[in-house]
Amino acid sequence: MATTKILSTCFPYHHTKKSLTGLAGLLSLLLLLGGCQAVLTPEQVTTAFWEAMAEGNLDSARKYATQETQHLVTKQQNLQDATVKTGTIFIDGSNATVTTVMTLKKPENNKDLSFDTVLLKENELWKVDYQRTLNNLSNLPFGDIFKSLQAIGETINKELEQQIPLFEKQIKSFSEELIRQLDEFRRQLEKAAPPEKQKPHSNTI
Repeated sequence: MATTKILSTCFPYHHTKKSLTGLAGLLSLLLLLGGCQAVLTPEQVTTAFWEAMAEGNLDSARKYATQETQHLVTKQQNLQDATVKTGTIFIDGSNATVTTVMTLKKPENNKDLSFDTVLLKENELWKVDYQRTLNNLSNLPFGDIFKSLQAIGETINKELEQQIPLFEKQIKSFSEELIRQLDEFRRQLEKAAPPEKQKPHSNTI
């Protein structure tokens, strides 16, 4: 009973209530700050996007792209294992550009590809506008863009070269079968059609 009186004296009810209210306010502030920290900067979004592309993690990469350009995010063989660095960041309202340097490992080791990644604010979050970013890539000097895409072209050419003999064989087999079927159809028509009767001449008595 004495202990209860001491606690009541040291920690009055109204003081405890204020402490709980203050604690609740502190927790709310921490949650708010945590939510603010979750909003990534254009630089962070750019890095996360291109790192996901380099890892071939398309699902993750699409999360950092705008809704309208997510369908454009496809696997790029020449970006496999590439490293990304960011440079100058320019923000103009809901638009941003981030200077991006990709160090390609394929087809050439340590080949640097420098371009601007374009970002937009979508639902208050920065997202990569992949269409406009691809446009920036296409504006690179022909030699650089050709070399960066060389691996894709070589892969496609090799696959086509491997498939051509198969296509030719299939076409030849199909042509032979078609000719055989047409000949058979013609013979069936000849058997089914009765011979034509000769009409009597008009001067016949």
